[in-house]
Amino acid sequence: MSQNSTAAKKMAPKALYKSLEEELNRSKEAKTYKLEVPVDSHQGGVVQAAGRSQVMLASNNYLGLANHPRIQEAAKKGLEKYGYGLASVRFICGTQKIHLELEERIARFLGVESAILHSSCFAANEAFFAALVGSDLGMKDYRDVIYSDALNHASIIDGIRLSRIAVKTTDLRAYKHNDMEQLKTFIAEDKAKDYRLSVIATDGVFSMEGEFAPLKEFVELAKANDALLFVDESHSTGVLGATGRGTPEHCGVHGKIDVITGTLGKALGGAAGGFIAGKKVLIDYMRQKSRPYTFSNSLPPTIVCAAIEALNILEEDSALVEKLHQNTDYFRKEVQRIGFTILPGVHPIVPVMVGEASIAQDMSNLLLDEGVYVRGLWYPVVPKGEARLRVQISAAHSVEDLDRALTAFAKVGKKLGVI
Repeated sequence: MSQNSTAAKKMAPKALYKSLEEELNRSKEAKTYKLEVPVDSHQGGVVQAAGRSQVMLASNNYLGLANHPRIQEAAKKGLEKYGYGLASVRFICGTQKIHLELEERIARFLGVESAILHSSCFAANEAFFAALVGSDLGMKDYRDVIYSDALNHASIIDGIRLSRIAVKTTDLRAYKHNDMEQLKTFIAEDKAKDYRLSVIATDGVFSMEGEFAPLKEFVELAKANDALLFVDESHSTGVLGATGRGTPEHCGVHGKIDVITGTLGKALGGAAGGFIAGKKVLIDYMRQKSRPYTFSNSLPPTIVCAAIEALNILEEDSALVEKLHQNTDYFRKEVQRIGFTILPGVHPIVPVMVGEASIAQDMSNLLLDEGVYVRGLWYPVVPKGEARLRVQISAAHSVEDLDRALTAFAKVGKKLGVI
């Protein structure tokens, strides 16, 4: 390569910024540019945004706890008693008794031995894969394999990618979404490869589809093949199951999952924080080897105390879980009755299919004008031609809130020719 051709490819900061601006403009022209609409109130079933009252259908606030009086009070007490922050990572001086209490409560709620907090579930997922396959554990000349659903969350995908880049000893087998037959075929094909570790990784609920993984089959398959079963329960804990214990409870395998990751930023209060839960020896190992845990500040006391109170509410009774399920059933039936196509399921994530990205963006903007806050999703988040509005139902919604939203959906859907 000549010196001139090398110089022609070099991009100075000024040229970089121009290229970035051009890329953003192309995104805006294609109506794939993601806009942020500020919320001017507490999070809830109804919020203030864009200068008016809006039925909130875009939040992960599944149980309505983000603005619950008991959660707010617990956070206030946490601030008063334990302070604003710890200014430290956990292993130096960033662990308070409340951190240990929350970890114990999470483990008990999920039916496992132990749990470890992280700054987010994204961090927890990256931590798990890097720590697990990043050590030789006293072995030489080995390889590991991870079987991952093609539609797994970005945090699982990135965690696997980082672990494979770091150690070069891990193979990836991505199976078609929820395709148990292909997964079984992959595992059978790999029998002769004598892998050290085999990990099956799946979301409990897939956030773009509102579809859950058939965990009973996964548990049986993992057990039969000496594989470790990893499940991300971010959109499931507090949501699925009669008592909100997630996809394992919904599928009849509560307490039988090897590794569960999840978040405190959705149903359990909606603030921030994540966790890894499983066997005590595995969690003890993560405390030593998880880089996001070792090099990130501990969760603030307000979040920890609020999350403990969220678990208190869930363990006292299942009223909020039942209300969430009732609201979900109602909206799913009614939105189909007025003519929309949705992906089937039972989860409060209700994908309303509209086809093209431009329609999804136009529809979400028009719905905002009608007092309904819902976001459109399009490629590359979902496949081309499968753009959708991702409706998310909450226990905080009243039937009147849902009816108001449905009326707006019917009006805008007819205007755009979707129904």
